[in-house]
Amino acid sequence: MNYEKQDTYGMYKSTSSSGPGPALMGANTLDGNDVYNRQDEDLGDIKEIMLDMRNGKIGYAVLSFGGFLGMGDKLFAVPWDALTLDTKNKRFVLDVNKDRLKDAPGFDKDKWPNMADESWAKGIHSYYGTTPHSDHLPH
Repeated sequence: MNYEKQDTYGMYKSTSSSGPGPALMGANTLDGNDVYNRQDEDLGDIKEIMLDMRNGKIGYAVLSFGGFLGMGDKLFAVPWDALTLDTKNKRFVLDVNKDRLKDAPGFDKDKWPNMADESWAKGIHSYYGTTPHSDHLPH
């Protein structure tokens, strides 16, 4: 599924931004989007977009990986900055090897971590090589 198929209001026809895809998109239109790596391997799909209400930015995309028909999926919080939108193939790209993702810090759909915990966030960002948004804020 991609954002164009979920565009029930026809609001994403204009791509006047300099980036890939529309300049603004509804978070729910990204749910279900496929995520692949640079080796063209399917890594799963986006289940949820997590907004950081402290700074008004997207914190994480929750990626579902490894299950069959929704059963046995492992969930991963992937820093938004680790994903890029591939408009040609209408999916996201996460530059991580499939075997490395299998070993990534993940969680069960019934037991989510406290994503607001700064030590948890630093560990996730360290794993994916990104910087937490809180590190960009003036102190």
